[in-house]
Amino acid sequence: MAILTGRTQIFSGDTTNVDTVLAHKLGTRAYDVDEREYIYLTGASSTILGSWVTYDEAFLTTLLAANAVGPVAVAMAIINTTAKYGWYCIFGECEADIVANCADNAFLGYETSAGKAGDGCATGDAMMGAVSRELTTTAAVVTVQLSYPSVNDRMGSGS
Repeated sequence: MAILTGRTQIFSGDTTNVDTVLAHKLGTRAYDVDEREYIYLTGASSTILGSWVTYDEAFLTTLLAANAVGPVAVAMAIINTTAKYGWYCIFGECEADIVANCADNAFLGYETSAGKAGDGCATGDAMMGAVSRELTTTAAVVTVQLSYPSVNDRMGSGS
């Protein structure tokens, strides 16, 4: 049986802060007052507010792309180079970059452009743990609900 340990963490700023020097250990997790969960990761080229990224065991991010594999998170700020660091949402409601014509309450996955998601994802590009919470007829940043999303390049659309 594992014995749990923990400590109280106090963070300055908010989830939109972008750091040019490492302010926390990569992979650090934090919660807001609404119990949304965030993870501290590196940036990736072209990351904007709401971009979908995958990250690896070193907590390095890549914009979500076709046939990606790994855990997924949503950028809370413009963290657009590997020399920047910031917070990404992994649990709860947040605002995310969605392509045009996405249904409300739809399963999400990679669709059309790096860092974007939608409900028309191809086989192998569906995410587990990500659902849209708004209808959009144009590309937009809209409310989604996350529960530790991931991709594995094997699931069919809507899995």
